[in-house]
Amino acid sequence: TRSLTITSVDQSMFEKAQGEKVTLPCTFELSEEDEGPLDIEWVLIPADNQKKEQIIIMYAVDRIYNHYYGAMTGRMQFTNLDPRSGDGSLDILNLKAADTGTYQCKVKKAPGVQSKKIQLTVLVKPARTKCSIEGSQEIGKDVTLKCVSQEGSPLLSYDWRRVSGTQELPATSMLNRNTGELLLKNASREYSGTYNCVASNRVGTDECSVELNVTPPVNTAGIITGAIIGTLLGLSVLCSLIFCCCKKHREKKYEKEVHHDIREDVPPPKSRSSTARSYIGSNRSSLGSMSPSNMEGYTKTPYSQVPSEDFERAPPQNPTFAPSKVAAPNLSRMGAVPVMIPAQSKDGSIV
Repeated sequence: TRSLTITSVDQSMFEKAQGEKVTLPCTFELSEEDEGPLDIEWVLIPADNQKKEQIIIMYAVDRIYNHYYGAMTGRMQFTNLDPRSGDGSLDILNLKAADTGTYQCKVKKAPGVQSKKIQLTVLVKPARTKCSIEGSQEIGKDVTLKCVSQEGSPLLSYDWRRVSGTQELPATSMLNRNTGELLLKNASREYSGTYNCVASNRVGTDECSVELNVTPPVNTAGIITGAIIGTLLGLSVLCSLIFCCCKKHREKKYEKEVHHDIREDVPPPKSRSSTARSYIGSNRSSLGSMSPSNMEGYTKTPYSQVPSEDFERAPPQNPTFAPSKVAAPNLSRMGAVPVMIPAQSKDGSIV
């Protein structure tokens, strides 16, 4: 007796890139003896045999149920909206690396039951590939060009090529396709140029470039000597500035101390004019009782002659006058004011 048969047996393994779409085939034929209700299930078989199978999508009693597997919600559907036509294939959209696994299609229509397993591998294309240079780019040195992809499913393969000059790798170069390292031994000026790295796997490629510039060795001794001399010059200039600032500060401090240094125990010096006025005033007071008659014997001294400061140290001489027999005239009645005029004696002293 002929029963239900799955006809899509041509392909059981699929490799797709992340973000792409895949159609897992599951077509079937019914026999006349299959009279029960049609039931189609897609399940995910875990790699760990200890875990149970996970139903992804199901068709039963003329209805579609696709809410069993949350990780694929909104990304899966039956290829044919009416699976009763004999097509129970499954479409998975926007593939992710986590979708990798074994999928099984089960078709039931009593008494017939058939199933088919399909292996799906979701690969990630190489992405964010970066090129770099390791080692000194000097003539005679060994230089290593590195190429690494931040994303990408294994097995990744790397290939270097030169895109400038002769467009051929140097004869001394050594390439490791698994690690992406290109070793250039005993580099010369001819090695300079642009190098391109291509990372690839079964689903895609990605590339990057780097510029190599081989130069003569650097004069390290000259650089060190120049650095030392520059440092010493800088220190000398700094010390000079500090010395000048300190010297200027001391000078300002000294001027300030001299300007404000006032001794309270030493009286200020007297001027000659004040000394002369003090002397004349004292003599006027001593001669106030003299009458005009007693002053006739004195000679007049001009006021422009100012006595020296030696008089401050000499004791004042109080002249003695002989009593006068002639009465002094009453000057107040005459309207005159008596004026005391100092006189000079024969020996030159003022009396």
